[in-house]
Amino acid sequence: MDNGITTKNYKKLVLQAAASGVSFCVLDTLNQEVKQLEHFPFIKTAPIDDELWRLFMKFPEMRLRYDDIIVLHDNPFNTPVPTALFDDAYPGSYLQYSTRVFEADVYAHDALGGYDITNVYVPLMNINNYLIDRLGAFEYKNTNSILIEKLLDASANAVEKQVFVHIQPGHFELVVTHGQKLLLFNSFEYASPEDFLYYLLFTMEQLNLNPETASVWLLGTITAESPLYAMAYTYIRNLALYDASALVAKWQLTPEQALTNFILLNA
Repeated sequence: MDNGITTKNYKKLVLQAAASGVSFCVLDTLNQEVKQLEHFPFIKTAPIDDELWRLFMKFPEMRLRYDDIIVLHDNPFNTPVPTALFDDAYPGSYLQYSTRVFEADVYAHDALGGYDITNVYVPLMNINNYLIDRLGAFEYKNTNSILIEKLLDASANAVEKQVFVHIQPGHFELVVTHGQKLLLFNSFEYASPEDFLYYLLFTMEQLNLNPETASVWLLGTITAESPLYAMAYTYIRNLALYDASALVAKWQLTPEQALTNFILLNA
């Protein structure tokens, strides 16, 4: 089989899979274009295999051939570990203090660029196994590996500590950096704007970050009109939406699309 340039179609599929649904984008890597960007929520009461079958039936793009396929596992069952302290013989030991682990769990880990951080996580193996049968071989990572690495990149020129809040329906991730050093990563579930504000302010207090002076950047499923934004803005002086202009320019998207799909587009 010829694996040369004539066999390439310059198409890349990036699929972000959670227990609640799937998002995916099809990228034209030759022309640097997003050809398709889709969000497919699962029916909560339906088996995941049935929902994945619906996904493949609804979108013929899922049945095409790609030069590159990346699957991102979107769940909070992860913890970043200094690489110097990581032993891949005992991955579950790093997770047992932050999430419930089981004997049958499968573990994976991602190396985060040049930051000497290893993100240990539990992949969604039922989704992985289904996708392997349908898509063939692919690379997979934890969504928070992408999030942490890209936000560390973004903090390169920041002198002060930076607070990044990646918001999704029902949960959010909190990343605190200082000069490309990771000070904190955590994931919180919330049911109301008040829940969201409590976890955010409590964490800032524990890190001695003053809401009057600390910079807090919001990204993910968030707009300036969101109740979460309004609630946080009441108490945090230097609050703003994350500047995603680089993604907007690269992929010719709206700022809202770039913020919502920050992890997907950075993969």
